[in-house]
Amino acid sequence: MNQKTDTYAKSRREQRTLARLGAVQALYQMEHSGQGVDAIVREFQHHRLGSELDGEAIREADDEFFADLVRGVIDAQKPIDPLINRNLREGWSLKRLDATARAVLRCAAYELVRRPDIPAPVVIDEYVEIANDFFGEGEQEPRFINAVLEASARQARPDEF
Repeated sequence: MNQKTDTYAKSRREQRTLARLGAVQALYQMEHSGQGVDAIVREFQHHRLGSELDGEAIREADDEFFADLVRGVIDAQKPIDPLINRNLREGWSLKRLDATARAVLRCAAYELVRRPDIPAPVVIDEYVEIANDFFGEGEQEPRFINAVLEASARQARPDEF
């Protein structure tokens, strides 16, 4: 790869990372506000993704990928929720989890189930980093999310392990 291609690839990765972060926030907001998927996607695309925070510009997120994640999680809840529930400790369910953890797990599970173009280790790493951003590095939630995603990935994509 030349430097220009390298820069483009890095920029695209960053845009996808920001789209993932936005999707987790959007799902959290949907759960707490009762807004529908189309309204949330529009709101985030027009007012949040690529906007300013404390006077600093936020890098542009991949709008298409963001919309695919949010809509995809809603559309694919029937296959992804059971996948997650199978990998939680006995007696636990998605309903019992914190809304942020639920949003992180659902986004990641959607990618594992419906986005085979993205390698499972990339999906796991991205969402564990997002969990670290929300809960703090070294806290139990990111470790828990990592364990659930590892087990879910092994079931959803056994050929990658």
